[in-house]
This record gives sequence, structure tokens and C-alpha cells, in this order.
Amino acid sequence: MTTVRIPQEERTRLMRARLLEATVDCLVERGWSGTSTTLVSQRAGVSRGAQLHHFPTKSALVLAAIEHLSEVRARELESAARSLPTGAARTRAVLDMMVEHFLSPVFTAALELWVAGRTDPQLLSALAPLEQRIGRQIHRLTVELLDVDETRPGTRELVQATLDLVRGLGVANLITDDRRRRDRVLDSWAAVLDEHLRETR
Repeated sequence: MTTVRIPQEERTRLMRARLLEATVDCLVERGWSGTSTTLVSQRAGVSRGAQLHHFPTKSALVLAAIEHLSEVRARELESAARSLPTGAARTRAVLDMMVEHFLSPVFTAALELWVAGRTDPQLLSALAPLEQRIGRQIHRLTVELLDVDETRPGTRELVQATLDLVRGLGVANLITDDRRRRDRVLDSWAAVLDEHLRETR
């Protein structure tokens, strides 16, 4: 029987992916203070030496994890966008899709870093550019999904308000999952957006 050898490059990629996914799991379950590189390497089934070779510090590890899984989530959003309905139901469906993004473990893990970064200048300086880039990507996608023209007065502000709203609902969900309340808020905001779109098209 012939043993199929996995190329070194692929083994490295798979190992890094395990480390990054284990990091997000630890952040969600244990928070920033409860996450350690030792715990992550154990959970990922990766030797401590291999983990330190690729990610020598905790900050490097968690930032790479957030970036990696945010990119994965962005691809998932773009894929989900292809199945969105057209017509009157589209705006509400877009809001649902965006809220799901901010209810995901990736957002919970990122929130842990935001709180830690408030009193950790080194972490904050590394985190800020990453969050700005992710924020721009999500903003661009929201504009495309809603099919709005940001040169129209007030439109850019409404898109930003939409993102602030769904992000806030994601934060609120950490305390209590009040889906009925969330649905009522999204119904009302979809009506606001649709009225604006009718006026500007």
C-alpha cells in the first residue's frame, strides 16, 4: 500500500488554519485574558515549538486569527449575497444577512480584542489598521447589496447607520438573544431604507 505524502506547504497551511480556528474558539469561550498560546497550541494539536515559529506572540496569533476568519466570513457573505431575493423583500434580507455576520463567533472574538486593545496600546496599534480594512470591505459590500448610490445626499450616512445598527444588535445579543425585538428593529429600519431608496432612484 502506497502512502500519499502531503506536501510540506499544504501541511503548513493546514496547521496554521487549525491554530487560527482554535484561537477564535478560545477567545469566544475564555475571552482575551483566558486565552494563551499554550492553550491554543494544545487545542489545535500543534506542538508549542511549531506554534511559536509561526506566531511568536499572543497578539500576533489572535490578530492573524481574526484576519483569517474575517476573510472567510467575507467570502461567505459574498456567496450568500448571490441567493438574496430581488424586489420588495431584498432590503430586509440584506439586513438579516448582515446581522448574522455580527452574531458570528468571529465578531465575538473581535470584540474581545477591541476591549483588550482599549488599555493595551501595542495591541490597539496592530488591531486598528486591520479593523479599518475589514470595516471598508463590509461597507463596500453593503453598498453593493443595497444597490445604493453614495453620491446621493444622506445615502452614505444611512449605510453607515445600517452598519452601526447591525453591529449594535450583535453586541446586544451577547447579553440576551431577543430575536423578536431584533426582528422588529430590522423591520422598521428596512422601511426607512426602502423609503430613502425610492426617493433617490
